[in-house]
Amino acid sequence: QRMNRNEQLYTALRERVLLLDGAMGSMIQRYKLQEEDFRGDILKNHAHPMQGNNDILVLTRPDVIEAIHRQYLEAGSDIIETNTFNATSISQADYHCEHLVYDINYRGALLARKVADEMSTPDRVRFVAGALGPTNKTASLSPNVNQPAFRAVSFDDLRNCYREQVKGLLDGGVDILLVETIFDTLNAKAALVAINEELKSRGIAKFPLMVSATVADKSGRTLSGQTIEAFLNSVSHIDLLSVGLNC
Repeated sequence: QRMNRNEQLYTALRERVLLLDGAMGSMIQRYKLQEEDFRGDILKNHAHPMQGNNDILVLTRPDVIEAIHRQYLEAGSDIIETNTFNATSISQADYHCEHLVYDINYRGALLARKVADEMSTPDRVRFVAGALGPTNKTASLSPNVNQPAFRAVSFDDLRNCYREQVKGLLDGGVDILLVETIFDTLNAKAALVAINEELKSRGIAKFPLMVSATVADKSGRTLSGQTIEAFLNSVSHIDLLSVGLNC
């Protein structure tokens, strides 16, 4: 089934431009969710605040995320992204929800897959991109101006947390893996290494990969100081479906 969707994706790309969906966070804000929405039943007695943990909603308010996916497809999107932007153990540590990372990614992928399949037609198949965000740490820069050599996270830390995320997304049935909102190319490289390691362990020789960087200011550079051309050169050794910009 995955191989069939792969063929459908490349066939569609040869025929026309495919439209990606838009922002998830601002759509979630429209629902004015409260603390209890983020907690649901599974986190009813969790000792830490949950409001703002948008990724957890695939477990606690899947109806909201499903509705947003559906709205984007109704608006004309060909590809919808999973609601997993912060679904790594590094990012989920802010909410003490590291233990739920696999479930968030797996359920997030299943949710998007369900809606995409329901709204696909023989003439227009809809696809799911598993979203891997940048995390809230940078491997290239020190967060402490007084200690320029200090790093809050290592390459291996990032690779391991991304590997866990990729497992959930693949098990949930995504068609594409999207490393997005890249502000630090070293973080992105860790994600791409994790993806390749997981694909290899599953015997998958080729899988559609997308990357999307973000620029920090009017100079057109990423936060870690690369021009877009330099960024492109940094990831050009990977066989990518597309390279883009967002945010």
